[in-house]
Amino acid sequence: MALVNEHFLKLPNNYLFADIAKKVNAFKVMHPKADVISLGIGDVTQPLCPAVVEAMHKAADEMGTAEGFRGYGPEQGYDFLREAILKNDFLPRGIHLDIDEIFVNDGAKSDTGNIQELIRWDNSIGVTDPIYPVYIDSNVMIGRAGTVENGKWSNVIYMPCNAENGFVPEIPKRRVDVIYLCYPNNPTGMVITREELRKWVNYALKNDALIFYDAAYQAYIQDEKIPHSIYEIRGARKCAIEFHSYSKTAGFTGIRCGYTVVPKDLTAATLTGERIALNPLWYRRQCTKFNGTSYISQRAAEAIYTPEGKEQIKATIDYYMQNAKHMLTTLRSLGFECYGGENAPYIWMRTPDSSSSWQFFENLLYGANVVCTPGVGFGPAGEGYVRFTAFGSHEKTEEALDRIASWSKQK
Repeated sequence: MALVNEHFLKLPNNYLFADIAKKVNAFKVMHPKADVISLGIGDVTQPLCPAVVEAMHKAADEMGTAEGFRGYGPEQGYDFLREAILKNDFLPRGIHLDIDEIFVNDGAKSDTGNIQELIRWDNSIGVTDPIYPVYIDSNVMIGRAGTVENGKWSNVIYMPCNAENGFVPEIPKRRVDVIYLCYPNNPTGMVITREELRKWVNYALKNDALIFYDAAYQAYIQDEKIPHSIYEIRGARKCAIEFHSYSKTAGFTGIRCGYTVVPKDLTAATLTGERIALNPLWYRRQCTKFNGTSYISQRAAEAIYTPEGKEQIKATIDYYMQNAKHMLTTLRSLGFECYGGENAPYIWMRTPDSSSSWQFFENLLYGANVVCTPGVGFGPAGEGYVRFTAFGSHEKTEEALDRIASWSKQK
């Protein structure tokens, strides 16, 4: 008989945001006239910029002609986009990559989950806590995470990031094979300094470890001193894989496009000690399991690197960051303890009165008809916090803050 992969049975019954949706839908059924405002799920609200729309129209028109039609594209992405990535995202920061080190994908979520296929199931992993759930869940599916014990996976090394340690994760005292880092951080909205990032690269080089670095929100960094890429740190090419996304940068949550960088210098060992380059392995994996991102999506991504596209994308990012600034200022004025929001579109707020994350979520939903994300859904260290996103419209964000202010005064 066919046997199920029992590691899937270890996963929580629902993905975090599916649980949120279920609770919100239940509330709407009981309160059909309530106007619920979501500041929880990190989906964008502003339309695609004109340069992107124009590029998509042009690409669609090409596909409607015999001369311009394209079928299967290269699994690693078209050269026109990969060259634009190299010239705009890396060369201005003094980072030199080869085009064959860029792999275009359908969004960072897929690759951050699939990348763990390159390493043996018995590698140890370390994660900053709280953390984007996909990192751990994808390792659970292959059997690498162990079992849940008191809210933690037995084979995962947790590195807490909270107000008490200034949201700076401590370097592990023991050796870890693979480390997941996400900066600017989802969910806390905090960033990492060049000096702290250098410590992680040095640790990885010294301990022959790998770093999976999620830079999906790098476009939101406002502080010029904060690194946008781990490859700004000397030696990172030998120890790190980096993930990028256009979802929040350019509103591509419904278009689906991003890219992953796998340097040719990066290797891992066999049991006999032979060093194996990971770049050709990822190329082989993608050619086998991925048919490439659509031509139209890649032309759309290319357009954000044009002069017009850059200006328009910056305007959209500024729009969301205005929301973040307003949220941060207002919530703090109401007496809430808040973090993030200065270099990322997320506000990380401590729940008042020692209430749990889910308890505060319920109270806010029923008391103000506003949705946040319970911090415990991102890991044990997230308990006692909630996340707000700045991706709403100015009008809805303002209204949500007014509701929260009225609700907090009535408590």
